[in-house]
Amino acid sequence: MRKIIPFFIILTILFSGCGSSKKQLSKGNYDAAIDKAVKELRRDRDDEKQIAILSESYRVANELDQERIRYLKMEGRANSWDEIYQIYQGLSARQTQVRTVTPLTLNGRTVDFPYVDYMADMVEAKRKAADFYFAHGNQLMEGKITENYRQAFGEFLRAKQYMGDYPGIDNKIEEAKYLGMSRVFVYAQNSSIIKFPQEFEQDLLALDLPALNSEWVEYHTVNLNNDTEYDYFINVNVKNVAVSPDQTMQKDSVVKRDVDDGFEYKLDKKGNVMRDSLGNDIKIKKYKTLQCALVETIQLKSCRIDGDVEVIQVNPNKMLKKDPIGAQSDFENISSRAIGDLQALTPELLERTKKQPVQFPTDLDMVMMCSENLKMAIRGAIQNNKRFIR
Repeated sequence: MRKIIPFFIILTILFSGCGSSKKQLSKGNYDAAIDKAVKELRRDRDDEKQIAILSESYRVANELDQERIRYLKMEGRANSWDEIYQIYQGLSARQTQVRTVTPLTLNGRTVDFPYVDYMADMVEAKRKAADFYFAHGNQLMEGKITENYRQAFGEFLRAKQYMGDYPGIDNKIEEAKYLGMSRVFVYAQNSSIIKFPQEFEQDLLALDLPALNSEWVEYHTVNLNNDTEYDYFINVNVKNVAVSPDQTMQKDSVVKRDVDDGFEYKLDKKGNVMRDSLGNDIKIKKYKTLQCALVETIQLKSCRIDGDVEVIQVNPNKMLKKDPIGAQSDFENISSRAIGDLQALTPELLERTKKQPVQFPTDLDMVMMCSENLKMAIRGAIQNNKRFIR
């Protein structure tokens, strides 16, 4: 028959010093002390100090857990069963951990860690916790409040995780998710004097909105159906569109460049060729100046779009935020015509002579070009105001 090691022997060993596991025990971190002691005992089953620490930490940790369970059961609150289940899980895991190093002996006596079957208690607690979550979820759904739907979604998920055999649990989860979702409809409104084609609006709202979605907020630019109720509207209001007239400017310039043109001998006052210290003729490089007239034709056109982004809450109906937005696109084409020696031109200027004047983009083309920059401004405004949408 195994015997329980006397408590005073354990205390004697404990106070003799034992590194980190002892430190955890002294702080009341019993599971951390058990973890460290078990690791040490896997290396050395005869380490008396670690055996003593393990025994004391295990005893106190279990007593505290059992005491907490008794209190929660006596209190009788339905929402306590989850905590009770978690405690039972901890007791079972702790027991399994300690059994990896048993049996242990200290001073010829067996250090006893009696086995306890927690399975029935765990199943009971798990079932009652699931019952609470399922009932509480149904109760929350009756409140018909967005936050309650979201909380109910979490409750139903926990109920299914613990005991997934409730009738219609998947439908409950789907319903709570749908009712708890905030839906945002993003649309464009043209208040300018220019009439846009339909593709402009479609392009303007191609904002990769799914990337803005969160767990409880989803953005739409196309109406899901006539029965869909939206919680927020984001109005992209285009107020002013200004397209400049076609502008053509001409710029004339003369480009000069000095290039090597051979050499000539350096002569003295008498006209004789001068020599250096080694007796070689002294040569002087000659340069000639090349020049080329460059006639540049500069074509310019620009477009500016201004407006604002409004974030509107439906219930209650109010404006949450309005941010100005704006974007600009520019067209520029530079072509050149050279008259003179092309060798005077730099490679960059020479390349320009290969370009010809082109047809100006139409006003609509300029607007469509500008929409790409405007989309970035719209997306930025929506991103910055996500905090208003819950």
